[in-house]
Amino acid sequence: MGWINDILYNQDSVAHTIALYAVVISLGILLGKIKIRGFSFGMTIVLFIAILMGHLDFRINQQVLLFMRDFGLLIFVYTVGLQMGSSFFSSFRQSGIRLNVLAIFVVLLNLIVLFTIYFFNSDKTSIYQLVGIMSGAVTCTPGLGAAQQVLQEAPGDYAQTISQMTMGYAAAYPVTIIASVLVMAFIKLIFRINPSAEQAAVEKEEADAHVEPFIGTFKLTNTLIDGITVSKLHNVYDHDYVVSRILKPDGQILIPGYDTQIGVNDLLLVVMSPEDVEAFRQIVGPTVERNWDKEPGKVVSRNILISNPKINGKQLGALRIRNGYGLNATRVTRAGVSLLASRHLTLQVGDKLTVVGREADVDHLAGRLGNSQKHLRQPNMFTFFFGILLGILLGSVPIAFPGMTMPLRLGLSGGPLIIAILISRYGYKLKLVSYTSTSAALMIREFGMCIFLASVGFAAGPKFVESVFSANGAQWVFWGFLITTIPLVVVATFARIKYKINYFTILGFICGAYTDAPALAYADSEGNNDAALVAYSTVYPLITFLRVLCAQFIVLAFLAV
Repeated sequence: MGWINDILYNQDSVAHTIALYAVVISLGILLGKIKIRGFSFGMTIVLFIAILMGHLDFRINQQVLLFMRDFGLLIFVYTVGLQMGSSFFSSFRQSGIRLNVLAIFVVLLNLIVLFTIYFFNSDKTSIYQLVGIMSGAVTCTPGLGAAQQVLQEAPGDYAQTISQMTMGYAAAYPVTIIASVLVMAFIKLIFRINPSAEQAAVEKEEADAHVEPFIGTFKLTNTLIDGITVSKLHNVYDHDYVVSRILKPDGQILIPGYDTQIGVNDLLLVVMSPEDVEAFRQIVGPTVERNWDKEPGKVVSRNILISNPKINGKQLGALRIRNGYGLNATRVTRAGVSLLASRHLTLQVGDKLTVVGREADVDHLAGRLGNSQKHLRQPNMFTFFFGILLGILLGSVPIAFPGMTMPLRLGLSGGPLIIAILISRYGYKLKLVSYTSTSAALMIREFGMCIFLASVGFAAGPKFVESVFSANGAQWVFWGFLITTIPLVVVATFARIKYKINYFTILGFICGAYTDAPALAYADSEGNNDAALVAYSTVYPLITFLRVLCAQFIVLAFLAV
């Protein structure tokens, strides 16, 4: 039976490591599905199962544990960035500045609570211990590491102080995740939030941000433009719109080119922005009802899936669809959102292009664009790992500040997150295809989160009981709870009352303000939308920077006293 003991207790065994992770993650996910009065902790239960296993003396090699923790967090935040890239910038323009200002207030309130505790307990607890507690209370491992690095390089022996900082961090960290989720539940309770209503509000907001193009039929009655070409019609009304088909009075259906003439009583099928409809009606004539699908002829309307990587980043006008294929492109569907087929619209792999024309011409264009769902299922591994490499490089770049002994770094989470957002939004300019199917992205994201949660739990487990249930440990847990909850309750309540911020956005903001990836798993499960992930990504980079900066400044300031 030696092989069983090897799997259970041999820390250097690969089978032992994989088996422990498999047991903890599968059991945690199973228990996370249990709901009590509609509430569940979701995937965060994995953390506490791992703490229990660590306490029961199931250990993992320390170097392997550190690797798994950092790797899990890295691929989690990187995948979030890839998913959120396009929506991140539109969200930042709309509410990003406000969310980041609110996040700064959270940091300031964290500091106020910390110094209040220190003022009343300075005879029992050093500021360095409180920095460790605060780092755990805001789940900021880089902040703890930066503060400890300052002490390591300071003259004198601070080995015991560094150890106490770690203990304070370990005591506060797990409780913080519970506290964050409880704050979310508190916000939901006091404002009597109906998740279904909030979901509808998010969908309406997204619909308002991406206005569906108007598709309608106009009857040409203006004799002043009788006989002009489609090209000259664009000169008369110089806006983005597409004349998709023309029905002549004799029943002939045309796929118009730029030189096609239009005449009185022609019916024009037009795709345009809703705000342009009234002005176009004044120039051309009234809108009429017409079911073009029932019109006789060989004209078809079809969606073509862009799966050819060579098309990624090209502008729609560069395809010469009208002149080269005799077709009209009417709209582009991207991530479920319909976009007007403007000549200057940049195409990306995964887009669906709606074209109108003869079937043979449509098939010809489809062959060029790819139109292969199977091809889209192939993962773009080069972009994925190249982006991770760039993220690691960015996260390792030292940012020096006057008076600070150690430079700041974005780390293995902040760097990859920023690079992933940039690749998702602008990767096409470098011919990088970032498209990933929703199921694949979700699989990678959840896998990374599970690995990270289990690793944190295994690391905290052996000393968790000692840290939490000792006299000092219980006090540290309570202080960590105060540092966590007071700022969140104050700012989240203010954000809801003053700015009417959506519930899911508040959840993501709470997680981002504390760089709290475990709590994000709960927040993301609350709604069927990306609002929480977008808010998390919006505040995460600045918050990471401020957390590290504050931890180092506090230590440096008290070393100088």
